[in-house]
Parts: sequence; C-alpha cells; structure tokens
Amino acid sequence: MAEKTTVTPWEVSGEIDYGKLVKEFGIKHLPELPSIFNENVLFRRKIIFAHRDFEKILDCIRTKKNFVMMTGLMPSGKFHFGHMLLAQQMIFYQKLGVKLYIAVADLEAYTARGKSLEELRKIAIDQYLVNYIALGLKPKNVDFYFQSDRSKNAKKSNAYYRLASNFSRYSTFNEFRAVYGDLSPGKINASLLQAADMFSPQLPEFEGKPIPTLIPVGTDQDPHIRIARGMANKNKDYKFNQISSTYHLFIPGLKGNGKMSSSDESSFIAMTDSPKEVERKIKKYAFSGGRDTLKEHKEKGGNPDKDVSFKYLKMFFEPNDKKLLEIEDKYRKGEMLTSELKEIAIKKINEFLKKHQKRMKKAKKQVFKFI
Repeated sequence: MAEKTTVTPWEVSGEIDYGKLVKEFGIKHLPELPSIFNENVLFRRKIIFAHRDFEKILDCIRTKKNFVMMTGLMPSGKFHFGHMLLAQQMIFYQKLGVKLYIAVADLEAYTARGKSLEELRKIAIDQYLVNYIALGLKPKNVDFYFQSDRSKNAKKSNAYYRLASNFSRYSTFNEFRAVYGDLSPGKINASLLQAADMFSPQLPEFEGKPIPTLIPVGTDQDPHIRIARGMANKNKDYKFNQISSTYHLFIPGLKGNGKMSSSDESSFIAMTDSPKEVERKIKKYAFSGGRDTLKEHKEKGGNPDKDVSFKYLKMFFEPNDKKLLEIEDKYRKGEMLTSELKEIAIKKINEFLKKHQKRMKKAKKQVFKFI
C-alpha cells in the first residue's frame, strides 16, 4: 500500500505532490525574478518554488526600498542539511542589506519536546546559531531572540507579548481547528506567539512602521502563515503591512519520502558528522533511484528525480549546472550506477563538511555578537 501523505507543521511524510499543495494552500508559483536571484542555486533550480505576495518584496528590491526578513527555528536537536536550506536564504537576503529577525521558538519547543528552557537555549546556540555563523551569517542587522526572553528593552518586550495576547481577539476556536485540525492549548499558544513573531517587526517599538516583511518557509509551515495573516487582517489596533512568504521544497530524509527530521538519526546528515559517518549513512540509508538489477539499470537507466544522493547534489553540493546535467544524463541513461552516484555525493558532502567544521570552531567565538 502507498504511504499516506501528511503535510502539517508537526509531521511531513509520504510522497509530496507540490502541485497539489500549491492548489490546496492557495499559493502561486514564483514569477520571473531579477537576475540576482538566478545567481543563487536555490532560486535558479526552483528549490524555492512558490510564494504569497512576493511581488511587493520584488518591488522593494527593484526600487531599493527597505524590507525585513523574519524567520524562526525550533531547537529540536542536531543541525542538519534540512536546516541549512533556510540558513542559506537568511544569508542571501542579508547580503542584499535586509534586516533579519530570527526567533528561537523555545516556548513552543518546551511544550512539544519535553526539554527545559535551559536545554533548549543551549541547543539553539550550540547547534543553530553556531552553524548560521559558520555558513556566513553576520551580526549586523540581526535580531536573534528567544520567545521566552524577547528583549532586555522593556518597551520592545511588552509590545511583543501584548501583540501575541491581542491577536487572540481576532481568531476563533473554529478557525484554529480549521487550520490545524487537532488542537491543544499548546498549539494555540504557539500559533499566537508565531503570529507575534511575524508581525512585531512592524510595530513602532521595532522598525517603527508597517514595513514589508518576508517569511521563507517550507509548505508544512503555511498553516501558521495563513492564520497569522487572518488575524492581522482583522486587527483594528494597528494597520499592518501584510506579510509575504516564499516556499521551498523539503530536503528529503535519507530514506526518501517526507523531509529530513532531527528525531530520526538515520534520516539526516548532521553538520558535525565525520567522513566515515557520512559514507556509512549514504551507502546504508540514501534512497536510490536505481533499478533492481544491474542489467535492468543499464538498459532502462535510473531515476534521479527519486534518488536522494542526486537531490542533495542538486540542492547543495554541485553548484555547476553543466556538471549536474552531465551526472543526471548519465544516470538516466544507465551509464552511471547508483554506487557511483553515491560516491560522488559522499565526496562532495565531505569536502563541504571539512571546511564547514573548521568554520564552526571559529563561529563559536562569535556567538556573543548575536545575543
């Protein structure tokens, strides 16, 4: 039996039909983008593929007007390739001169993960922030904060928590249930806090005006976007600039379907994995697009669209379009075996991680600049 497909903020499993998600969520495929976007692999290869109200962000870029990017992290465990995709978008927009707001969803994690706030803070810093810095995040124009401790500035902190509370007036239990399905007090509280994360940059205490705000997410996070937009539309206390969002493909777990998950060690490659660990995981777990037999593979060819090693090369580790196309062509024709494709991925990943792990050591000394 085919595995049931599930796409929610708390679970992604099964084979993902992105065309169906676009229709179901009411989002749009990305329009033609300025040339600067095509210099980035994630946009050029349609890894970032859909949007809501992204036109206003494009207009800001064309006319050199200010906008902010807001994102968040769930401190759930080891930082892996799935987290890197969002980090690369942070760095891309930061290079455009954009101010970044990065929320650590430690209050949401506290109710969902069973860890103390102290443990969650340590994970957020040692795993996420250190890797962000090693990937290229700079301290200038970054507001990195914890939901449990928004700011030492009382006016900012009060404005943030007040907004989360006030948003509760502009949604109903039935609306929450329509968006999220099964409900709990923790889920409702997390949704209100996330709405405050998304819109608080526009308050007088932060950017001082209703500035255009971009939030890049995976499609599983769209329910949070939808309910926050709905509450902001109804809000009578402050005229918000409606948030914009972009949507990226899921980084598949090693076993193929769903997305890479911190809760399953055999589904991800961590930024701290050793060369031998990378080799073991790719050879043992990476889902293959190859045929059942060598003879069949050479006759009919492999399917790179389903092959996890190829997907990792496409998303991160082979920036040269011509070389990627050559690999894809040989694999489709059966001229390249799955074992050969895996060896290419192992080599590329380990080359990247060797350099990244050196940068991580230096990044640990930079953490104080962000907190």
